[in-house]
Amino acid sequence: MTNEFYERVVRRIGWMIVALGVAGALAAAVWKGIEAGFAFLIGAAISYASFRLWRRVADALGPNPKKPNPALYALRLIGVVVGAWVIIKFLGLNLAAAAVGLLVSGAAVVLEILYELIYAS
Repeated sequence: MTNEFYERVVRRIGWMIVALGVAGALAAAVWKGIEAGFAFLIGAAISYASFRLWRRVADALGPNPKKPNPALYALRLIGVVVGAWVIIKFLGLNLAAAAVGLLVSGAAVVLEILYELIYAS
């Protein structure tokens, strides 16, 4: 696998996360109301942020690693968790919709695997 292949895959997964997040938010809003759609969108945004953080971890393990700052990773993760908790708790959003939104990046990875199996070059 080349670096170009890796970059294409990561870019496709990023776009899939965005598309699934928007589509899921719209579906949740139609099905359960605007609060559920917003909660799903928040979960999907956190999922996207988590995907980006894991990509940085993977890049740090690659052939040309950048000097990662472990304390910065921990602070970002804590910030995401606290931010999500505050938003959901104080806005009273649907916790189930937010939890399902967190699964968006996993679904995007599965879709990318299927894409590569079908359109392998």
